[in-house]
Amino acid sequence: MLTRKNVSKTFAVIGDPIDHSLSPNIHSAAFRELNLDCSYIAYRIPKGELKEGIESLKKIKINGFNVTIPHKIEMMKYLDKIDESCSIIGAVNTVTNNEGILKGYNTDMEGFLDPLKKKKIKIQDTRILLLGAGGAARAIVAGFAKEKAKSITIANRTLEKANNLSILAKKIGLSSIPTEINKIENLEEFKIIVNATSVGLKNEQSPISLKSINSNTVVYDIVYLPMNTNFIKKAKEQKAIIIYGYEMLLGQAVRAFEIWHGVEAPYNAMKKALLGGF
Repeated sequence: MLTRKNVSKTFAVIGDPIDHSLSPNIHSAAFRELNLDCSYIAYRIPKGELKEGIESLKKIKINGFNVTIPHKIEMMKYLDKIDESCSIIGAVNTVTNNEGILKGYNTDMEGFLDPLKKKKIKIQDTRILLLGAGGAARAIVAGFAKEKAKSITIANRTLEKANNLSILAKKIGLSSIPTEINKIENLEEFKIIVNATSVGLKNEQSPISLKSINSNTVVYDIVYLPMNTNFIKKAKEQKAIIIYGYEMLLGQAVRAFEIWHGVEAPYNAMKKALLGGF
């Protein structure tokens, strides 16, 4: 039974599994830093029970919540309003509750772009290699389209999924080539290489060989645990420019915080809490 503590605002992250979520650490640190009377909980909603879970959250008048696996697509059915980011990506990860009216946002795209912008990496007119074609990959494609990349090669284990994502890319104005992951060669032509597969979560070998990249290549792994995946280690051996998965996670959290509170997020306090959670 979900009961609401006597605080002015309550936020949550919903998903399954949820025990390992770092979101409560990150947001609680931000509340402390800005002296906000808020709390943030992890709330497990198993697959198939989303409708009931949302009703429980509405009953306690939750102010907002993050959505993670496996609910990011199904959650779209229960929203009253959606932000443009949601309609392009077809998934939601941040929700506001304004007196029972639920509005969805997707902070994956901005969260993904944030570390690239912080490092002043030029995206316009560059060639991108994207490994994977799942939910996160849709947001990444949308981000590269927004920043006017020259082209994106989408490499996936199954060609059908790469084809589908390639169609979305072209629809939003980004030239795209679908291929199978084991057919990737000539990495020299790519400025940015992104791993959006789950390979690395269990310390597996890098999904591709990175021997032909150099110190000008940007290598970005969206897997954040472990921080140093095999993909990242191989990129470091080639002296590549590295972006870690935690940087995207932080970018997403910052954007969600600003949607809910309407003030600038305390980035450094959130970063410290996130890195302390590893």
